[in-house]
Amino acid sequence: MAVTPELANRNGVMHGGAIMALADNLGGTATMINLPPGKTTTTVKSKTNFLRPIRIGDTATARAVPLHKGRTTMVWQTTITRPDGKAAAVVTQTQLVIEWTG
Repeated sequence: MAVTPELANRNGVMHGGAIMALADNLGGTATMINLPPGKTTTTVKSKTNFLRPIRIGDTATARAVPLHKGRTTMVWQTTITRPDGKAAAVVTQTQLVIEWTG
């Protein structure tokens, strides 16, 4: 994800909310890919550790790995890295697996 001024805070670095949104989207998508037919998901818990800033003009890269893929919940850990390869944030997210009624 390109870090643009629209995604930055007043200090010129990627806003924590933008980092969390990127991780939430990735964790939710990873869960959807792993769901059985007739199921959907929603995030029920998300915890973020902010480690380093990502500056405007840089690219944030996200990688999610499953910590638990169960019948009723899935837990994903997403690491957001900077162009220098250093971790900028680590997000642990719990997804609830629910019946799709739509």
